[in-house]
Amino acid sequence: MKTKPFSFFFLLATLLAFSCAQSQERKPEVKKSSQPDKTQKINSNMEVITLGAGCFWCIESIFQNLKGVEKVVSGYSGGQTSNPTYKEICTGTTGHAEVAEITFDPSVVTFEEVLEVFFKTHDPTTMNRQGNDVGTQYRSAIFYHTDAQKEKSLTIIKSVNASGAYEKPIITEVSPVGVFYPAEDYHQNYFNLNGNQPYCQYVIQPKLDKFKKVFHDKLK
Repeated sequence: MKTKPFSFFFLLATLLAFSCAQSQERKPEVKKSSQPDKTQKINSNMEVITLGAGCFWCIESIFQNLKGVEKVVSGYSGGQTSNPTYKEICTGTTGHAEVAEITFDPSVVTFEEVLEVFFKTHDPTTMNRQGNDVGTQYRSAIFYHTDAQKEKSLTIIKSVNASGAYEKPIITEVSPVGVFYPAEDYHQNYFNLNGNQPYCQYVIQPKLDKFKKVFHDKLK
């Protein structure tokens, strides 16, 4: 039995309408601890970097599968409001970006390899937007923890721009991390716990599949 054209286009429009902020699986606001997580390293062998690349569910799901990554925490960074909630972040008025704080073992995966995954799994040339997720909270950003990370990030961006890998220049923000606020508990480990939800199926899963195909030799 053939699908009627109207039904097909209605379904297509519905799928395209999903965004991180609009997705119906967002649960009611749950207040997190008022104390920000100021942990910089789990132990002396680990390094931490904080990255923004659109919805933090996407970033988290990708880096959880990267060999050498020990911990990924979804949260907020780069803004001026103390202890922001998700509801406040969605207004775009706090200055924060949705980010993932990534703790990794540099003897297994280098900082340069982490940034390679970062740049190849989102569009670093779009201002305050990733797909249907639009707003300053979805900006591309590297919040560095050390001067060495800053210099490496700027060098990599300059090199990629010079290579012509993208038609437009990279506009990724490179800033000191400042205070990192972990997101509410229901945002943590989101894809693994909610993989059947529409946003996970139609937005996160394709990104994860692409990551696993391109970086198959770096998977856990």
